[in-house]
Amino acid sequence: MAEAIRIIGIDPGLQRTGWGVIESLGNSLRFVASGTVKSNPKHDLASRLCQLHDALVEVVHGQMPHEAAVENTFVNASGSSTLKLGQARGVAMLVPALAGLPVEEYAPNQVKKSVIGVGHGDKKQIATMVKVLMPRAEFNSEDAADALAIAICHAHMRGARIMEKRLATA
Repeated sequence: MAEAIRIIGIDPGLQRTGWGVIESLGNSLRFVASGTVKSNPKHDLASRLCQLHDALVEVVHGQMPHEAAVENTFVNASGSSTLKLGQARGVAMLVPALAGLPVEEYAPNQVKKSVIGVGHGDKKQIATMVKVLMPRAEFNSEDAADALAIAICHAHMRGARIMEKRLATA
């Protein structure tokens, strides 16, 4: 009998990083937990990245996921904002990687298409569909809802990714 795969989705941001954990067994999805990690905007960049790191380490060790999925960075109008987001994203990828988890990346449009059916949509649509797909899901921010959507996207895509990797190494 197959075991459920526990997936953590991470929506990286320097101010707020959303995280969401689900379990996937076949086509069945189950909500486990979600939350939002915040950094103190009064602190310097290095301290804020440490805050994100330490909080995500606590989440990963507490939730014990098997796999991780992180949203790709999109380019903002401000180069400085994009760079800071990229650094936060680096932390979001590093923490599960250091815990020995495979980490997959998904473009925002791919996440939206996987969850709401189209590649464009707002945060309210994503939160609504997360609740439709997992009625017991609870989230304290749009960032946490987005993180659950990233985990759902990974659950939908993981079979195809596993097959691609097998074919690439054959």
